[in-house]
Amino acid sequence: MSQDHSKFPIGKFDPPATISEGDLNEAITILEVFPEKLKMLTYNLTDEQLDKPYREGSWTIRQLVHHISDSHHHSYNRFRWALTEDNPLIKVYSQDAFAELEDYKTWPIAWSFSHIEAIHHKLVNLLRMLSEDQWNRTLRHPEMDIEMNLKQLAMMYAWHSMHHYSHIKKGLD
Repeated sequence: MSQDHSKFPIGKFDPPATISEGDLNEAITILEVFPEKLKMLTYNLTDEQLDKPYREGSWTIRQLVHHISDSHHHSYNRFRWALTEDNPLIKVYSQDAFAELEDYKTWPIAWSFSHIEAIHHKLVNLLRMLSEDQWNRTLRHPEMDIEMNLKQLAMMYAWHSMHHYSHIKKGLD
């Protein structure tokens, strides 16, 4: 398996040039079912399995679950900022520094599951109520050096969900 494939098992994020209503519905469905899929994939893992890197040189599965929780918490705020501010510059954070904190290394993943379930419930319901004008609102991502609309952001977090789900699944094989 190539290094790129192990790092990006479903490929790099590449949104379609035009995002259809079907694309958005699929992204929202992914966000809706993701918490349960993730829980089913990891609920029986031992501490030894959770503390094993999901690929060589990576975070552990435990760190990855906590990362998903924090990342998707940020996503919810990013949607809300774009809905309430004009083209906001979003705050980024050091994912690697977060992963090195003690909570990511030792806390039970059940705590992050509860958070992921709540955030995804709120996010999915927020996305389902957006008008076309709201979907077209934008934000600026300084780390990626791009402006994106909320359609692209929804696609990105659906991809992010499946990207890390695939990491964990491959790490358990």
